[in-house]
Amino acid sequence: MWGRRAGALLRVRGLWPAGVLGRRPLSCSAASLAGNSSPQCWNCGGPGSHMRGDGFFCPQCHALQPPDPTRDYFSLLDCNRAFRVDTAKLQTRYQELQRLVHPDFFSQRSQTEKDFSEKHSTLVNDAYKTLLAPLSRGLYLLKLHGVEIPEGTDYEMDRQFLMEIMEINEKLAEAQSEAAMKEIESIVRA
Repeated sequence: MWGRRAGALLRVRGLWPAGVLGRRPLSCSAASLAGNSSPQCWNCGGPGSHMRGDGFFCPQCHALQPPDPTRDYFSLLDCNRAFRVDTAKLQTRYQELQRLVHPDFFSQRSQTEKDFSEKHSTLVNDAYKTLLAPLSRGLYLLKLHGVEIPEGTDYEMDRQFLMEIMEINEKLAEAQSEAAMKEIESIVRA
């Protein structure tokens, strides 16, 4: 009973991939459609040029594809790559993705798809946890920009400093005028 109700609700909201039990694809922005970079579908051998759409499923055979190891957490969760994120939007996207790739929905599928589902679900969980907390989000942003924080760093002591640096960098990126740049410079000097 629950399965039919949940399926109907998710079909109405368009949260299931095309062709999987007749459901429509998950809607997401072009930034998060980078998806799978494998040249062919592991199941049907379909050409990579057809690997588009939501990036999780083959459009020909609808088999779940392996996670894209080059995809960052921001594009996966459809967020701007910035320190400030809309946590409500983040949570909504997390829930949409879990409804799409959670292992509970793949119990009747091949072992390969079950394995891919577990990997996708773990990746979505890691991305959500990382981007939800400001400190881990900041550290992840730094990592994306090639700055690694050494193991054993006292994060609590450095947390306020890190937050200030991230906020200043955002203000610099958003500065529209020379006056705004001068204001930021005076804050840094102080």
